[in-house]
Amino acid sequence: MLVASNIEHPFPKLQVLDVSNNAFVGSLPDRYFKNFRSMINAKESQTDYGMFLGFLEMTITVKGLDQLMRRPLDTFTIIDLSSNRFSGRIPPSIGNLKSLRYLNLSDNTIGGHIPSSLGGMSILESLDLSSNKLDGQISGELVRLTFLAKLNLSMNNLEGQIPQSAQLSTLGNESYAGNAGLCGFPLTRKCERSDGKPSPQVEADREIEWDYVFAAAGYVLSLVIFSLLLLLCKSFRLKRIRISYNHLYGEIPSSLERCSNLEYFSVHSNNFSGHVPTQIGNFPLLQQLFLSANNFSGSIPLSICHLRSLDVLFFSKNNLEGTIPDCLGNLSRSLSILNLNENKLTGVIPSTFTKGCNLQTINLNGNKLKGTLPQTLANCQGLFGIDVGDNEIRGAFPFWMEKLPHLRILVLRSNKFNGTMLVDSNSNNEQPFPHLQVLDVSNNAFVGSLPDRYINKFLGMIDVEENQTDDEENLFITLIDVRLTLKGLDQSLRRLLNTLTSLDFSSNRFSGNIPLSLGNLNSLRYLNLSYNTLTGHIPSSLGRMSILESLDLSSNKLDGEIPDELSRLTFLGKLNLSMNNLEGQIPESTQLSTFGNESYEGNTGLCGFPLTKECEGGDGKPSPPFVEVESDREIKWDYVFAAAGYIMSLGIFSWLILFCPSFRYKYFEKVDDVFEKIFECYQRRKKRERRRRALRNQAKRQQRG
Repeated sequence: MLVASNIEHPFPKLQVLDVSNNAFVGSLPDRYFKNFRSMINAKESQTDYGMFLGFLEMTITVKGLDQLMRRPLDTFTIIDLSSNRFSGRIPPSIGNLKSLRYLNLSDNTIGGHIPSSLGGMSILESLDLSSNKLDGQISGELVRLTFLAKLNLSMNNLEGQIPQSAQLSTLGNESYAGNAGLCGFPLTRKCERSDGKPSPQVEADREIEWDYVFAAAGYVLSLVIFSLLLLLCKSFRLKRIRISYNHLYGEIPSSLERCSNLEYFSVHSNNFSGHVPTQIGNFPLLQQLFLSANNFSGSIPLSICHLRSLDVLFFSKNNLEGTIPDCLGNLSRSLSILNLNENKLTGVIPSTFTKGCNLQTINLNGNKLKGTLPQTLANCQGLFGIDVGDNEIRGAFPFWMEKLPHLRILVLRSNKFNGTMLVDSNSNNEQPFPHLQVLDVSNNAFVGSLPDRYINKFLGMIDVEENQTDDEENLFITLIDVRLTLKGLDQSLRRLLNTLTSLDFSSNRFSGNIPLSLGNLNSLRYLNLSYNTLTGHIPSSLGRMSILESLDLSSNKLDGEIPDELSRLTFLGKLNLSMNNLEGQIPESTQLSTFGNESYEGNTGLCGFPLTKECEGGDGKPSPPFVEVESDREIKWDYVFAAAGYIMSLGIFSWLILFCPSFRYKYFEKVDDVFEKIFECYQRRKKRERRRRALRNQAKRQQRG
C-alpha cells in the first residue's frame, strides 16, 4: 500500500478505510495518514452526502463486532488494516488523526515501539494493536485517551509497567495477555522481583530518588528562568511569558512586577507554591493569566481587580482558599473565561455580574461554595458553559438560564438543588436552551417528573449535523475544562465537539414515567436516569436514538418488558437496566449479547441470555415458582413416550419372529453363531487355565526335588 502516485492530497474525504483480511505487505501507508483530512478534523471536511445518506448499507467491524451502518455521520471515522502482512513500524503521523474513533492494526507483523503520538487521538474509542511484534514499554501518553472503551495490546513483546489512569484501569487482563514482560494492574504480576530488586522493566525505586533530584533542579531552574525573564523585561519590554508544562518549583518572585508590559503570562502545569503574588495586579495590559495546575495556596489577591484588560483567568487546580472577590463580577465586561475550579474556595458566588457582561464560560467546580446561583449571570448573554458542580449550592432549578441563547454546557451536579424541574409557570420562553448539548443535574434533590418540555426543545441534541455552528474561533471551544461522568467514569472534557451530547438526571428523586419525547433526541450519546423512582415501561421510542453509546436506567421502579427496539442501538457500549422490576425475555441482538449479567441483575422476572434463567413459558416469561406448570407435565410425558417406545419396539420384533420366516431363520442362525463363539471362547479359556495350572504344579515338584 505504499503510495506510487503523485496526487498531492489522496482520499481527502475518506472517513472509513477497511482493507482487513487481505494479503497486503510492506510498511503502513504513512503518506495516506498525513492526508486523511476527514480524520484529522472532521468538522473541516463536512460535506453534503445527498442520496448517499438515504441508501447507505454496509457492514463494518467496530470494537470487535460486525455492525450494519445505515447512516454516515461526519464523526464516524475508522481505519482497519488488520489481518494482513504489514511490517515495519507504526508511523507517528497516525497520531495526527485527531478525529479518528476506531483503529485496528492487529494480526500483522508490525514491530518497534507504540508511538506516543497516539495519545493525541483525543476521541479514540477503540484501539487494537494485538498479535504483532511490538516491543518496549506502553507509552504513558495513552492515559490521555479518556474516551477509550476497547484496548487490545495482547500477543506482543511489550514490557514494563502498565500505565495507570481512570480509563485504563477499567480494562481487564485480556487487553495485555501474551506480553511476558508486562507487569502491574490489572495483571497479577507485580513490578518487583521476589529478591526485592526492581524488575528489569520498572525503575520505581530509582524514580523516587530522581524525584528529589528533579525537585532540586526545578528550584534552581526556576530561579535561573525568572532572572533571565527579568533581564529581558528590562531590555526588550517583554509582552508574553509562557513556561508551562515543566517541573519548576518555588514561588513566583515579586520582582516580576518589573515586566509592566506583559499581556500574556502562563506558568500552568508546574509545581509552583506559595501565595499568588499581589504584584500580579501591576500589569495593566495583561489579557490572559494562567496559574492553573500548581500548588498555590492562600486567597485570591484583591489586586487582581486592577486588571481591567483581563480576558482569560485560570486559577484552577490549586489549593486556594477564602472567598471569590466581588470585583471579578465587575471585570466581566472584559473577562470571557473564568476558571477557579478544583480549589478550596468558600462563601458565595458574587452577584456583581453587570449588563454587558462578556463571560463565555464560568467554571467553579470542586470548591466549597454555598448560597444560591446569582441571577445576575443572566446578564452574561454570551455564556457557552456554566459548571458549578461539586459544591454546596442550594435553591431551585435556575429557570432563568433557559434564556441564555448560546448555552451549550450546564453542570449543576453534586450540590443541594431541590424542587421540580418542570417549567416555571412564569416562563413564556418558546425555545428554552436552544443549543444545550450537555446537561448534568445528578446528585441533587430534584423531585417530580422529568422536564418533558425541555427535552422536547433540546435542538442541540437533535440532528446535530444539521444544526452545527462555526465556533472554532471562540475561546470557550479551545480553553474548555469540564468534568463529566460518561459511561460510569469521570472524564475531563478539554474540547467540545458538536457531537458530544449528554443528559444526566441520576441520583435525584424524579418520579413518573420516562417521557416518550426522549426518543426524539437522535443525536444524544449518553443518557443516565439511574437512582431515581421512575416507574412505567421503558419507552420503545428510545430505539430511535441511533448513536446512543451509554444508557443507564438502573435503580428505578421500571416494569414491563425490555422493548425489542433497543436492539437497534448498534453503537451502545454501556447498558445498565439493573435493580428494576422488569420481566420477560431479554431481546436478542448482536449488540445486546455483548453485555453481561450485571446489566440486568436485580430484575427477578427477566430471563434469557446472558442470564442463567431460561425462558420456559410460551410467552417468553420465566415459569412462576411453586405452580404446577407445563414443564412438570412434560417430564411425565417423557416417561410415557419412553415406555411406549419400548413396547412398540418389542411388538415389532415379536411380529417379525412370528410372521416372517426368513427373518426368524437368520435371527436364530445369528444367535447360534454368537453362542458358539461364546462357548469356544469359554473352552479356550479353560484349556489355558489347565495348562497354566499344570506348569505351576510341575515347577513346584521340581523345587521340592
